[in-house]
Amino acid sequence: MFDNPRYLTRGVDAEIPLQLQLFLWDCIDRMAEPKDYFQCFELEDLGGMQHIVHFSEQPEYRMNYFIPTMKAVTAKIYVIDSEEYSTMFLAEEY
Repeated sequence: MFDNPRYLTRGVDAEIPLQLQLFLWDCIDRMAEPKDYFQCFELEDLGGMQHIVHFSEQPEYRMNYFIPTMKAVTAKIYVIDSEEYSTMFLAEEY
């Protein structure tokens, strides 16, 4: 799962810095199998820290990350694997 072509929406491209996009894909890559086809990320600005909560439902998974940054982002991001391709998008684009 998530071993296929990867895409992102215009919203992610416009609002999420490239390094952060790559970090989110890497979070999925480092997960143990089995993985849920639907991955969620909550991004929050914690005063100079990018707080990232990565979670999924089946199997239940939850991981917190804290990254020092000058430009933290607040957003909710979904990543869905359709077996043919994976897409990263903002929650409001769902």
